[in-house]
Amino acid sequence: MHIGVTPPISKEGPKPHDIVVTQMLEQTLRDLGQYESEEDSQKREVVLGKLDKIFKEFVRKVSLARHLPESIANEAGGKIFTFGSYRLGVYTTGSDIDTLCVAPKHIQREDFFDYIYDMLKARAEVTEITAVQDAYVPVINMVFSDISIDLVFAKLGLASVPDDLQLSDSNLLKNLDERCIRSLNGSRVTDEILRLVPNVTSFRTALRCIKLWAKRRAIYSNVMGFFGGVVWAMLVARVCQLYPNAAAGTIVCKFFRIMHQWKWPQPVLLKAIEDGPLNVRIWNPKIYPQDKAHKMPVITPAYPSMCATHNVTASTQKIMIDEFERAAVLAEKVMTNTAQWADLFEKNDFFSKYKIYLQVIASSDSPDTQLKWAGTVESRVRQLIIKLELVETLRLAHPFIKGFDRTTHCVTETEAHDAAHGNFPQAALSEEEQAARPPSVRTVYTTTFYVGLEVDKEQMTPGARRLDISWPILEFTKMVKAWDKFDEKRMGIVVVYKKR
Repeated sequence: MHIGVTPPISKEGPKPHDIVVTQMLEQTLRDLGQYESEEDSQKREVVLGKLDKIFKEFVRKVSLARHLPESIANEAGGKIFTFGSYRLGVYTTGSDIDTLCVAPKHIQREDFFDYIYDMLKARAEVTEITAVQDAYVPVINMVFSDISIDLVFAKLGLASVPDDLQLSDSNLLKNLDERCIRSLNGSRVTDEILRLVPNVTSFRTALRCIKLWAKRRAIYSNVMGFFGGVVWAMLVARVCQLYPNAAAGTIVCKFFRIMHQWKWPQPVLLKAIEDGPLNVRIWNPKIYPQDKAHKMPVITPAYPSMCATHNVTASTQKIMIDEFERAAVLAEKVMTNTAQWADLFEKNDFFSKYKIYLQVIASSDSPDTQLKWAGTVESRVRQLIIKLELVETLRLAHPFIKGFDRTTHCVTETEAHDAAHGNFPQAALSEEEQAARPPSVRTVYTTTFYVGLEVDKEQMTPGARRLDISWPILEFTKMVKAWDKFDEKRMGIVVVYKKR
């Protein structure tokens, strides 16, 4: 009996050399700060304990507000579940904790975003709290005692939610709205991944390695069209299924070779896709043209199965496959003692790799507005990439995985206009020079996203001096400004063409 959709490639256990290579990998990961101290781990447990109490108190308060008898309100319960890197046991210093709050049927999502938001905002330990109700998975982001927390909400069709509740039963999803199902999916997927891995210890070490590598090589970002954390976990889990008794170092080496040679768009599955009790869409490229269009499908193992990689574009696919190839060569050298694990984690060369870059600059007049506006622009950059890929003279449009924030204090309207267009003061002023300047007219907050462009010279029209990408840029800015909260007076968006 084997775990996975196919039998293992090899059931062989580790040789002495494999164990040594794995120990070297673990030491390299420690040297690079990929393990959290015992003290910091305990701090996380304390924060989760406080959150559990706050959530239960919230459920009780809302129950009483709904005129339920006090005895029922006291028994209504409520439970928090963790998912993502924390639940998988691969969190590092600075990692956020993905947290699912599960409530009984009489608690509404609106209650969660009103009541608990205010309860949390009032606490001294909580900073940087924002609620994103219109997200695909509605979420409250905050920092609680210096730990980043993402809170999502789901209500079940139960009168009360006891502390021993498990979410593995698909029947719990009956009669829930789609947002609740999506919220529950994160926790259910994480638990299934752990259940479907033959050796959790090897899996965790290998996954720590792959996550660090993907971040260093700047290919870790679901929103930008690369793979997010849950996808890297599913891919590593699949390789663990194929080599169930291998040491972590061997898993990493096999991972890069398999991923480089994978016959995309053949999907990566941890188990056969299952039917269930809901009338919901399950990933099926034979029925749905949208699913057939997925370039690198990786399918979640919990019902209802979905493609976790629908954001991948032609450009990001090529970039990731190139990175798999580079890493496969290096990992094989590590196995033969002709390279070191540290070589694998060499930082990406994005900012020196291309001759042409686009700067996508989102600007606004306040920190709170900027947080929301920059998040909106970031979520649309992938659409710019798709539009750029339609330009015949472009071979590749490569988005960098994060934006760069800047605050500029401007004395004149010209300075404010320049800052919003990416023209910042060249040198930092000394304290004396800063004191001699007139007081700021206004402060401009900017977030700049970068896209590297690779030109296909063979497709360029003879005599053309410049790449014509005016249409994708115009369409992109129009689309971003169509956001229902866009305010022309307070927010700006420009795309600037830069030659290196």
